[in-house]
Amino acid sequence: MAMTLKEMNLRVFSGEPVPHVFFQPRFEPWVAWNKLFNSLPEEVKHLDLRQIYDLVGASMRTVHYYTGQPGPIVSSFTDEVAVSHKKDGGIMETRYDTPHGPLFSKQKFTEDQTWRTIEFPAKKKEDLPALKWLIEREVISFSADNFRQGAEFIGERGEPSFWVPKSPYFALAQQWMKYEDFIFAMMDAAPEMLDIMKVIDEGYDRVYEELISSGMVRIINFGENIAMAYLSPQYFEEHCLPWYEKRSNQLRRAGIYTHIHIDGYFRPLLPYLKTMPFDGLEALTPEPQGDVSIDEIKEHIGDKVLLDGIPAVYFLEHHSEELLQECVEKLVKLFHPRLILGISDELPEAATEVGFERLKRVSEYARSCKD
Repeated sequence: MAMTLKEMNLRVFSGEPVPHVFFQPRFEPWVAWNKLFNSLPEEVKHLDLRQIYDLVGASMRTVHYYTGQPGPIVSSFTDEVAVSHKKDGGIMETRYDTPHGPLFSKQKFTEDQTWRTIEFPAKKKEDLPALKWLIEREVISFSADNFRQGAEFIGERGEPSFWVPKSPYFALAQQWMKYEDFIFAMMDAAPEMLDIMKVIDEGYDRVYEELISSGMVRIINFGENIAMAYLSPQYFEEHCLPWYEKRSNQLRRAGIYTHIHIDGYFRPLLPYLKTMPFDGLEALTPEPQGDVSIDEIKEHIGDKVLLDGIPAVYFLEHHSEELLQECVEKLVKLFHPRLILGISDELPEAATEVGFERLKRVSEYARSCKD
């Protein structure tokens, strides 16, 4: 019997042979955006997401990202926390009442019908006691039912995966605080910030125990969105690496494969890639979109699985198809079979007929590359 994409997905991680190059692009947002604006290519205009993946002949990766399926990681606050919302046009304000005073966040409803955070709950040193109190009362858990539903949606198109909550450092730097405010707080209130990071980590104990005990999950993504715009090598060593060692190794000891999402500029992190405690590295973005070459990535990742690798801009018209083909051939030559070929980071929404035709051609090429 022919090997399914789901079987191939796991075999890339386990180091077992696969019949051809494994292609797993991520274009769920592209489908959703172009459906919204009625700009999908005529060929796929009346197909749903899974039918488009089948037409391309590609594998699916994430169970809940623009799929319409519920997320496997569920969070809520205890009854002690009073949360209220106030909507004014396209702005939604959320208020969190704490004994240390209220915290406020704001989201804006954008043209592409998604909510974007424009104001974060903690903004200054004086907000940190309230933020700590709030985070202490957040309950994060794994929903086996949600995961099962997402896994059934993907079917044999890939091993279903999702991302765990961000590390304490990136949870603060990307979700609870505006980055500039986060950096000032790290300088002006370091003990308080470290204390909050500890609280965040302790709040993850439950979800990691549930992931492991479920016996359902085979691949986990650490969706950090690491880019050097958010950190320095010093902060990476002090606040990120120890946490990755703790949590990724916790999952790996339970037989769960892990990979981490690194995009944007990451040249200063090259020396760390080979020894980072993950089985794979996702979304490493080479030139001309990123700041490193494909050869430099190969030199520094050791035997880890490379997930993606094709700069997303190569699916846009202002780059030639020849450049895309050269890039794909080089990735295959250097990384296969430790390769999950895909787009770093996703198929751009602006990639219409030309981008979709290129996507299909890459898929055809991947299937033609047999061992």
